[in-house]
Amino acid sequence: MRVWIAMVLSVILLSGCGTSQQVHNDNNGKQASSPLVGPHWVLTLMGTDQPWQGDDKAYFELQPDGNGLRLSGSDGCNRLMGEVTLGEGRRIAISELASSRMACPGQAQSAQVSQLLSQAHRYLIDHDRLVLMGRDGHVLAGFRKTNK
Repeated sequence: MRVWIAMVLSVILLSGCGTSQQVHNDNNGKQASSPLVGPHWVLTLMGTDQPWQGDDKAYFELQPDGNGLRLSGSDGCNRLMGEVTLGEGRRIAISELASSRMACPGQAQSAQVSQLLSQAHRYLIDHDRLVLMGRDGHVLAGFRKTNK
């Protein structure tokens, strides 16, 4: 747990050091070689202190799709799909995010997943942990890499 707290604090400090670069589409394959691409990222923490409590796991995966990346996953209730662009300085932009519309218990928490993914602006990976941050540098969520 100490490592996780230290990582979150590091993320907050590092996020203030960035410039206002725009996320750009890198058509030469660098996006596909990102450590974000391929693994199954399971949501463990919303914000810095709200553990995921759904019966079904919320997760996402990124896969190459033409010149970009395709997001697929679940918000713990509904299937998610969208487009992702990675940029310099660990920038991330998730767009065209859509989901199925099933009614499930815990739907309010599931709706937060789509919102935090849409707000993601920067990411940090430390071993098997991923942190997504918003434009203001606040931590949106923490994920853990799994083998499905």
